[in-house]
Amino acid sequence: MARSTRMLDIIQILRSASRPLTAQEIAQVLEVTKRTIYRDIASLQAMRVPIEGEAGVGYIMRPGLDLPPINFDNEEVEAITVGLAMISRTGDKGLKQAAARVARKLSEATTLSESMFSSSWGPEEPSSVDLSKIRAAIRREVKIEIRYQDGDGQISIRNIRPVAVVYHSEAIVVAAWCELRNDFRHFRPDRILEYKILTQSFADEGETLRQRWKMEYAAGL
Repeated sequence: MARSTRMLDIIQILRSASRPLTAQEIAQVLEVTKRTIYRDIASLQAMRVPIEGEAGVGYIMRPGLDLPPINFDNEEVEAITVGLAMISRTGDKGLKQAAARVARKLSEATTLSESMFSSSWGPEEPSSVDLSKIRAAIRREVKIEIRYQDGDGQISIRNIRPVAVVYHSEAIVVAAWCELRNDFRHFRPDRILEYKILTQSFADEGETLRQRWKMEYAAGL
């Protein structure tokens, strides 16, 4: 998470808090260290953001800080509510935490619908793979080495160029160009036994590969 994004998150957390929050509590929400929170709050205070408090006591936001308003109509609010709720069905821990941060930010601008719900049923979170790192590899266009066990129990080592993550109701799959098969393949994260994010890049190829995969995927539906 970029520091500027994290600092905005700290502001949103403190604005929505009903009591002083310790650095440890904020650090747990943002999954960083207390030292990082201390540094960020000191920087915010230096920028005249009205945060009061100190280490060991807690921090609170004084009234007077206004962020740009966001206006949504009723159907947009309902769409946001359902979309955020359905993220709980992805089995992606990082996305669910991000959805909670989005809801917290939106709470300052609008009230999410209380009449729209989504089932939380979906695939379980994979135990051996951090999907946040897989999605980061897609954005950075770097290869991943995986030790993969297929549906028949066969194990193989593959270098892949990940291009997309597809969330089905019953499973998650990582779409990638497989260098072993020299073709597109879909890999279930729950069958990836081990993985390593490599330094090898496929920069400038990612979007081309993704468009090719999308056409093949659509043709196969």
